[in-house]
Amino acid sequence: MGYRLDMGRLKNTVALALLPALAQGAAHFVTVAGLGGEAEYEQRFTSLAKEADKILRGSGGDNRIHTLSGPDATREKLSGALAAVAKEAKPDDQFALLLIGHGSFDGSDYKFNLKGPDVTAIELAAMCDRIQAGKQLVVNATSASGGSLHALQRANRAVITATKSGTEKNATVFARYWVEALRDPNADTDKNEAISALEAYRFADQKTTNFYETAKRLATEHPMLEDTGNGEATRTPGKDNDQGMLAARIAVVRIGAAQKAAADPAKRELLAKKEALEVEIDALKRDKAAMPTAEYRKKLASLLLGLAKLQEEIDK
Repeated sequence: MGYRLDMGRLKNTVALALLPALAQGAAHFVTVAGLGGEAEYEQRFTSLAKEADKILRGSGGDNRIHTLSGPDATREKLSGALAAVAKEAKPDDQFALLLIGHGSFDGSDYKFNLKGPDVTAIELAAMCDRIQAGKQLVVNATSASGGSLHALQRANRAVITATKSGTEKNATVFARYWVEALRDPNADTDKNEAISALEAYRFADQKTTNFYETAKRLATEHPMLEDTGNGEATRTPGKDNDQGMLAARIAVVRIGAAQKAAADPAKRELLAKKEALEVEIDALKRDKAAMPTAEYRKKLASLLLGLAKLQEEIDK
């Protein structure tokens, strides 16, 4: 036949295709700026959390936002915010948790440092597991965050960490570049006016690498991503390791015309269909080698035609 189906990859693609479309339902965001310990860090963490809050509130769509910083960044308040999301979120919704600050790892347990009692990765995972949102994203941008990944990973949840392990304990810069990705149009590499979790990850990862290279410093953080729920985290998600497919479906913010469409209830359904088609096109291109050329071209032409018609409706 000249081709061979990769059944494992095909199953992943089919499973992701059955998930809710990117723009369906509400998007729930919880951002937490943890304990700084020093005035410089306290100010930096709070500033990043507030900037993320501002970007998310202005990105269009049905966004439900909880931002905790300063005296509100406590275990009790974090637990309350996640409980509120768990009570409100529906299967068609999207949920994202961003942790900014310091983390610690004792060789077995990761802790996110907060004012008062810290919270462990196991406790965070339990709180997030109660949330019914069909697509979930956890971005742990703290030091030692790699130590939290195993506890947090789950099906239909993308987990991004600033470090590759719990032993990378220095303060990180990844959070700065993650927030920058949400406001920089250059992060939108496919130019569909939606910055996905995968695009933001790649942008922030590259910026983090450039930071250490420019400063001629040994890198003390190595961002990682895992979004299959049971695989090994990777620095370079792609078709070779089947990582990044879910992250590509999670639109964190929208820009330009897509932002305006997301803010218009009458156009949200059209936007949802458009973004679902874009994901389908990406999945088709990813599996191009696993099907006959004629079949690939026929399916691609049909999807592109549908995409053009939807875009025309959105632009009216």
